[in-house]
Formats: sequence, C-alpha cells, structure tokens
Amino acid sequence: MAYHALITGGGTGIGLACANKLRSNDVHVVIAGRDKTRLKKTGLPYVVMDVTDPNSVKLACEQASKENGPIDFFIANAGAAKTAPALKTSLDLWNEMISVNMTGAFLCAQAILPGMVERKFGRFIVMASTAAMKAYPYTMAYTAAKHGALGMVRNLALELAKTGVTCNAICPGFTDTDIVRGAVESIICKTGKSEVETLQEFTKNNPMNRLITPEEVAECVAYLCSKGAASVNGQALLIDGGEVIS
Repeated sequence: MAYHALITGGGTGIGLACANKLRSNDVHVVIAGRDKTRLKKTGLPYVVMDVTDPNSVKLACEQASKENGPIDFFIANAGAAKTAPALKTSLDLWNEMISVNMTGAFLCAQAILPGMVERKFGRFIVMASTAAMKAYPYTMAYTAAKHGALGMVRNLALELAKTGVTCNAICPGFTDTDIVRGAVESIICKTGKSEVETLQEFTKNNPMNRLITPEEVAECVAYLCSKGAASVNGQALLIDGGEVIS
C-alpha cells in the first residue's frame, strides 16, 4: 500500500526537500502553498492552500484526499519569520507571526487529524524551530508562535496517544533556505558586512559552525513517517548541531 503525504510550504526549502525524500521512499506526495506558480514549477502534484484561512485549509485537504486518497502523513511546514525589537513589535507583526506559525498548524490539525483518528493511523508533524526551545533577540513574535506550536503538538500527542496517530515537532536551527538567504542579503544591504561575516552571525551558536541543510531535516521527517518511529510521540526533535545544549 502506498502512503500519501501532504506538505504545506512545499514549494521550496525544507518543504520541497521533504517532498523529494518521501517520494524516494515511494510515498505519494502532494505539496501545498499559496503561490501556484512556484508550486507548479516543482513538477509535483499540488494544491493551493493558505494555512491562515480555515476554509482554504479545509478545501485543500479535501481536494488532496479526493484526488490521491486519505492523507497518512501531514507535514505542517508553512511558516514565516519577521523580526523586530520586542518593544517595537507591532500588533500587526505579532498577529502575522502567530497566524502563520501557530494558528496555521492548528487549522491543519483540525482539518486532517479526525480522518487519521478514524482510520487509526497517521503521522502529524509540525516544523517548529530551535525558537520553540529557546529565545533569540528581536524574534519575540516568532519565538512565541513556535513555543505555542510545540505546546499544541505535545497536547495533541497526549490526547491521541491511543489512536494510532502520532504528533511530533521538528526543531531545526538556522537552515540554508530562501528565508535565511534573504535575511543574509538584507543584513548585508543594511550593514555593509560581507556575506561571510553575515553568515557567521547565523552559525556562531551552532557548535558545528554551519547552516543546517534542508535534506538533513527531510531525513528526520522520513524517520518520523517510518514504522520504526511508531512510538515517537510528542517530541521536539532538534536538528541544530548541538546549539540548544551548548
């Protein structure tokens, strides 16, 4: 039996790496996101979804299920990261970070988990961040959202523990994605620092002194979707080179 996975934020970065990894394991993958052009360029099956819109989430999940069968693995990967000093964080920025990074995962859970529970099997995985485990300067809204997403995962894991469905979070450190590369370019423009100097700001807290790769995160997703991970539940799996414990 072929499994079916739906991955939000699947058009680039970690989401696309997860899609490619699961496909290599013979999983039928559908990616989701807001940008239809970007999704189409991947050549993968896709549905258009805005994770902040309950109706969009519901309709996209229904479409993916109707066209490809019940969803066995759901990777809630869509997210965004914007920064501001804590006391200069606007309500709009706060609401945006909470909506995309936490409420989005909640809406996906509400849409997809009842079917998994009914079928007595499923893997619900939220892409959190090391910001779910620690704080970073100028990221109050993002950090609050990721802490909240992890709390939601842990609560779901407890309530669904006897249903055959597991719920886990993956917490990558700074990863070599468009989001980080965009942040690097922005800092270079504002400060005049070199690319090497700027990248060091992102890697200095990682004992391995490098960015995490999307493929490393994808390997962890593939593990959580495997039979061997059936008892892994309510966990925050860190992929950070040892940053949080250092």
